[in-house]
Amino acid sequence: MNARILPYVLILPVTLFLCLFFIYPFILVSQQAFGSSDGWSLDNFREVVNHWKFPISLKNTLLLAAAVVPLQLALALLMATMVSKMEKGRDMVLYIWTIPLGISDLAAGIIWLAIFEQSGFLNSMLNGIGAIDKPVNFLTYQNPWIVFLAIALAEIWRATAIMLVILVAGIGLIPKEYYEAADVFGASKWKQFTRITFPMLRPSLQTALVLRVILAFEIFAVVAALGGTLFPVLMGETFAYQFDLLNSGAAAAMALIILAISIGFTLIILRVLRVPKGASI
Repeated sequence: MNARILPYVLILPVTLFLCLFFIYPFILVSQQAFGSSDGWSLDNFREVVNHWKFPISLKNTLLLAAAVVPLQLALALLMATMVSKMEKGRDMVLYIWTIPLGISDLAAGIIWLAIFEQSGFLNSMLNGIGAIDKPVNFLTYQNPWIVFLAIALAEIWRATAIMLVILVAGIGLIPKEYYEAADVFGASKWKQFTRITFPMLRPSLQTALVLRVILAFEIFAVVAALGGTLFPVLMGETFAYQFDLLNSGAAAAMALIILAISIGFTLIILRVLRVPKGASI
């Protein structure tokens, strides 16, 4: 085969996949979002943005992302550094830490619901140590901060492994000679982390943060299991428009708003963690 044609042949399957499962659905969603009986309009976006639940769901989604993603990044960095330093049992520890990756969002929410519900583990433990006399219903409108905490803990437990796997792979690509040279010159472990590990992890940090932030704006099943309607989020409102109110135009508009927010934060992350041109490990 002609060497000039071979690259295009190799990327053809991926191109067809993207066109079939991303570009074509995106065009359909855009038609629904901007379409109306009079042609093209912004009526669906006005309806969504002017609804009383939109600012609440937007605030909750941003707060959840702001609380969860930095904690997950710090935990993933710590865990990845620990794993990379281990000589024995590394694979077993990494396997145990990544078990939540095999659990669906809804299953993770139900697991944490079993902890926080009235007959759950937390009530049993508090009752066992004498902290409470009768079961307490934590997940109610009277305790919004507990609902938020339960959702945040479930997300941290479920999705930190995504960032962990990416960062472990990134640390594995850093040449050991850099650390050996740092030891020779007497650099502390903290200086090695800040001057070697962290700067050279920028490409991996970019990937991990972009993926995690996008997933944070798409959170739905964990919130549905633990908070229900007590904690509205953008994706939950999209589901409600589509399946409860049967308003596909408004649901499509919400989907495009979530996409726009995700793209905006992705560009910010890529800008902040940009890798200098020509830099390589």
